[in-house]
Amino acid sequence: MSPSAGPRPGGRSARIQQAVHASAGKLLEQRDRAEITVPMIATDAGVTPSTIYRRWGDINEVFADVSIERLRPDADPRETGSLRGDLTIWAQEYLEEMSAPVGRASLRDVLMSDDQTHAPDGTKKFKCAFFCRTQIDVILARWPEAADVDGDSVVDHVVAPIIYRILFDLEPVAPQRVAELVDQTLALAARVVAEG
Repeated sequence: MSPSAGPRPGGRSARIQQAVHASAGKLLEQRDRAEITVPMIATDAGVTPSTIYRRWGDINEVFADVSIERLRPDADPRETGSLRGDLTIWAQEYLEEMSAPVGRASLRDVLMSDDQTHAPDGTKKFKCAFFCRTQIDVILARWPEAADVDGDSVVDHVVAPIIYRILFDLEPVAPQRVAELVDQTLALAARVVAEG
C-alpha cells in the first residue's frame, strides 16, 4: 500500500475548507471575534465540530487559515517598466492592503497561529511571509539589473518597516515613504557591489 499523498486537490477536503472559510468569514462580519466558536462555524458550514477540530485544532487556527487565504496573492506583481517602479508599486499596494482593517486582523491571526510552510530552501516560514517573498522574487527575476539586489534586503528595508508599524498600531508608512525605502534599498545594493 502506498503512502497517502495528503488531501486531494478538490474533492471533499476542498469543499469542507471552502465551507468553513465561508462560514468563518461570514461570522466575522456579523459578530465580534471573541463571540465566535468552533461549533458556531460548524453549524453554519454544515460540518461537525470534530471535523474542524481534527483539521484545524482550534478557533485560532481556523481564523489563521482564513487569513492566509486572504493574504495569498491572486496574481503576479504589476509590471511598470522598471525594477524601481515594480518594487515601489508592489510595496505601496502591499502597504495599502496590510494597513486596512482586514489586513491588520489577518496579520494578527497568522501570528497567533503556528501555520507555517516549507520554503524551497527547507526552512519553515509563515505562509504569508513566503507569499511576500515569492512576490519580491518574481519582481527581481524580471530585471537583469536586479541580480545584485537581495530579496532579504527588500524584506528588511521595505517590508519590515511597513509591517512593524502596522502590528504596533503606529501611523502607517506613508506611500511616498515607500518609494524612499525602495530607493534606499536599491542604493544599498549598488553600494555593496561597488565596494565588493
